[in-house]
Amino acid sequence: MTQSDFIPSRSYEVLPEGSVSYQSPSNIALVKYWGKHGEQLPQNPSISFTLSHCHTTTKVSYKKASKGSQEIDFDIFLDGVETPSFKAKIAQFFKRIEQYVPFVKNYHYKIETSNSFPHSSGIASSASGMSALALCLMEIEKQYEPDMSKTYFTQKASFLSRLGSGSACRSLEGPLVVWGAHKEIRESSDLYGTRYLGEVHNNFKDYHDTILLVDKGEKQVSSTVGHDLMHGHAFAKARFQQAHENVSALMAIFKTGDIDAFIKIVESEALTLHAMMMTSHPYFILMKPNTLEIINAIWGYRAKTGSKVCFTLDAGANVHLLYPAVEKEGIHTFISDKLSLFCQNNHYIYDNVGNGAKKL
Repeated sequence: MTQSDFIPSRSYEVLPEGSVSYQSPSNIALVKYWGKHGEQLPQNPSISFTLSHCHTTTKVSYKKASKGSQEIDFDIFLDGVETPSFKAKIAQFFKRIEQYVPFVKNYHYKIETSNSFPHSSGIASSASGMSALALCLMEIEKQYEPDMSKTYFTQKASFLSRLGSGSACRSLEGPLVVWGAHKEIRESSDLYGTRYLGEVHNNFKDYHDTILLVDKGEKQVSSTVGHDLMHGHAFAKARFQQAHENVSALMAIFKTGDIDAFIKIVESEALTLHAMMMTSHPYFILMKPNTLEIINAIWGYRAKTGSKVCFTLDAGANVHLLYPAVEKEGIHTFISDKLSLFCQNNHYIYDNVGNGAKKL
């Protein structure tokens, strides 16, 4: 598929007013995407686990817009409260997608959204939120094109999601999603995420992710600024090559079930992401002292017990604790007895790998 394949070849009449709703989850990258070019295109491939319980629910109500409006007209509500602070990001999203869904100009929208996790919890809601919104818009387009294939629907929804938030394109399906062209993965694309269809050992099925909330505050540096720091970065070229190699390595690991090798790559990827931020200009240290306390506690627990628990990080201080379902009972005790002490207000969220978004 190319970008032009997502541009409609005909115009659409205005539909009667109506509403559509979707629930879409967040995701956690195992191999990180960091650095972009063009319009939200990744400098390297990434692969992620789709989550289950951390999700956004979005309802889009639409009715014919007033004549003469040059801007796409919408109101946005979070948890029932009108939230003008979100409007700039959504307006930019509409502007980016207009050529692909030109009918958006025909309507006024009421966008009602809510997260299953507290908005101040330190979990980025852009992936789940933008993918849910994109799915709602595709559901409207499907009313114009009832014979649209499921594959095209999903690919275009992921394509639109990416224009709102890069990682959002990995939230539509699950349990593993690849985004970014990779020579060993057929159908992989920079334009949208695709479900990983390679062989996956039972060791990696029903994985759990507990998010340890070290810092619930606003991110020190936005993702957009962080990605831009890769332009001219002294280590960027080597990093992009490393990501390609790590995706290849994970493909073999998923097949054999080698959890020890999985741990080495996932933790290395997390630390590499932060190393790139610490060696950029300007530079940032996104981890907090308690982030390091948790990492050291995980390493100590693993050495003592032989556990297969490991960590990964996003571009912030919070820690994602990954572990097989068979270890759930012991890990939950470890979290409550030890790791929760390093979380803000002892706050953490249990989650597990899921299968993607769903229409409501």
